[in-house]
Amino acid sequence: MASDTLLARITDYANRPDPYPLYAELREAGPAVRQADGSYLIGTYHEIVRLLHDPRMSADPRSRTAPAPCTVNQQPPFLRLDDPEHHRLRNSTMRPFGPPHSPGRVDSMRGEIIQLTKELAEVFQEGKQIDVVDDFAYPLPVTVICRLLGIPHTDEQLFQDWTDMLVASADIGPEGDTAEREQAADQARQEMGLYLLRLAEQRRGRPTGDMLSDLVNEPDPAVRLSEEDLAINTILLFIAGHETTVNLITNGVLTLLRQPDQLHRLREDPGLLPRAVEELLRYEPPVHMRERVPLVDIDVAGTTIPGGTSVILALASGSRDPMRFSEPDRFDPTRPDNQHVGFGSGIHLCFGAPLARIEAEAALGALIPHLSTAHLVQDPPPYRQNAMLRGPRHLPIQL
Repeated sequence: MASDTLLARITDYANRPDPYPLYAELREAGPAVRQADGSYLIGTYHEIVRLLHDPRMSADPRSRTAPAPCTVNQQPPFLRLDDPEHHRLRNSTMRPFGPPHSPGRVDSMRGEIIQLTKELAEVFQEGKQIDVVDDFAYPLPVTVICRLLGIPHTDEQLFQDWTDMLVASADIGPEGDTAEREQAADQARQEMGLYLLRLAEQRRGRPTGDMLSDLVNEPDPAVRLSEEDLAINTILLFIAGHETTVNLITNGVLTLLRQPDQLHRLREDPGLLPRAVEELLRYEPPVHMRERVPLVDIDVAGTTIPGGTSVILALASGSRDPMRFSEPDRFDPTRPDNQHVGFGSGIHLCFGAPLARIEAEAALGALIPHLSTAHLVQDPPPYRQNAMLRGPRHLPIQL
């Protein structure tokens, strides 16, 4: 098949269980491969990193020569904005989350997260069949992000329904490009935003110690978020704060059950867990692709990409590039110099990476003792539709 169909094949659901041979084909086809729809696909590590750090590359979908109708009048979250607006909103949103203004917030949750993983792991009992996603990998990060933002536990289901619609609309490729999905996502975005604004308003002048409370009670008017920015960016925090972590944990369990020697190694040496999480972010990352748009014509390894063109950076391909990583298709929790792009790179490096690392390490630490007698009920398991945020929808295991 021609290389100009690679994006269509990568996003084809039939290839969701194993897109890696297609990523190898992409790297062989060249650093920049034009697709039938006019977009360009980039799959090599060094070119991906270079473009993620290039100020001429825009994260804003409205920079495309022909932006999708749904994006023209829609204010994106800071993840999809360029500096200086990206810097302003990211900094304002980061103030109650991490350093320098809230340096201990995430780390102070470590004990609570470890306790929560232990409680959730109690369902893993010999003789039972468990769905790792529904029984563990989803409840953990969604509970953590709800506590962090200050969303009542009783409303978690509402957020799950809204998130499902928003994530479906954010996919890359034909599966995510339908008017019906965009309409459902727009409604979910409005409902979720109104809910968060009402919750924030209840805390205005009555701080409750959570992030939403801190954002609405920000004392400095120069960095205080407008209502629109508060709604848009707390929606982003909620989705990014759990969707990717669900996939990271589930992909981790699946990888270890497929490689019992590595499972045994980690059970015998739990000190390897932090490095194992980094290797999972390289080997089976939760985020596979990111879109960028060049603001001017740019050259990528001899190929000129016109300004305004959609450029898809296949992060998961870059993290398995043999020009950067030795034996890239081997899972090695002791891998040295593991500078993967699982959390992206550059100014848009994942804001929640420290929290995701703590959650994944605690989750695997709690689950590994229960996995030695477990086996997969279905391999490959059923995957989510989304090609960009790739992970199993269910992972049934028998203990």
